Amino acid sequence: MDLRLAAYAVCIEDGRVLLVRHIPPEGEPNWTLPGGRVEHAEDPFDAVIREVAEETGLETVVERLLGVDSRVVPAAERRLPSRPELQNVGVFYRVRVTGGRLRRLRPEPNGETAEPVFAPTPGVARIGRSSLVDIGLALAETLPATGHVAPVPVGGLVRH
Repeated sequence: MDLRLAAYAVCIEDGRVLLVRHIPPEGEPNWTLPGGRVEHAEDPFDAVIREVAEETGLETVVERLLGVDSRVVPAAERRLPSRPELQNVGVFYRVRVTGGRLRRLRPEPNGETAEPVFAPTPGVARIGRSSLVDIGLALAETLPATGHVAPVPVGGLVRH
């Protein structure tokens, strides 16, 4: 089993949530939260700030830890068919924009993010998106004391 530690930003302003378009090398693009892999010896707190800046051009500060989500992506559902199942451990933070300018990025050849937007939160249910979006929004809305929400079903408009 592969293991991935990642940090994700939930930035909600004026009824809109910050999303980025994930463009995989193969398969359908979808919307996701800004964030990504925590680098070797990097604190997830620092990683989320770095990832938001890289993916959106915005400067942010962390307002609070929302929670941690752990889910297993079966090998058959991974984008890389030769890889074993993946356990993704995501640390979700509520962030606030302090500066910078939302900018469109060029997708990278290995499948990265582009097109940062603030999307109306009610409309998110009608777009193709990563399950990370639903997890982050649920954590921000409910602020569970345990920092954990129920698993999000994958299928239809929701992907791993």
